[in-house]
Amino acid sequence: MAKHKYIETPERLYELFEEYKTDVKSNPRTRKVTGNKDFILSEEKLERPLTMDGFEVFCWKKGMTVNHYFDNQSGSYDDYCTICLIIKKEIRQDQIDGGMVGQYNASITQRLNGLTEKTESNIVVTENKVTIE
Repeated sequence: MAKHKYIETPERLYELFEEYKTDVKSNPRTRKVTGNKDFILSEEKLERPLTMDGFEVFCWKKGMTVNHYFDNQSGSYDDYCTICLIIKKEIRQDQIDGGMVGQYNASITQRLNGLTEKTESNIVVTENKVTIE
């Protein structure tokens, strides 16, 4: 007997992702700042980035696990592959765009998305042996 799918269709998975995006973008984090001459404490709103972990937790809180839709190890979720790819790409785009404009920490964005500046270094070590008799 086939296992029941928590998320019946790929379209429903994308609807959940849209709900997640709305939740994340409409609920910014805040930090306390004193950026004025009178040193009055105020709050600065910080937009939250989209993350795959965040989406998985969002769905879990709704009673659904989604990692198996993305992993598709048994091939049971082939119909979801395109939607899963688009969701991953949207998350990556949000992180990269935010990092590029200074909205998010650029070095963390680079690490999360495997974007590293490649430099090649060649180090040559030679050994000089001195013998004193």
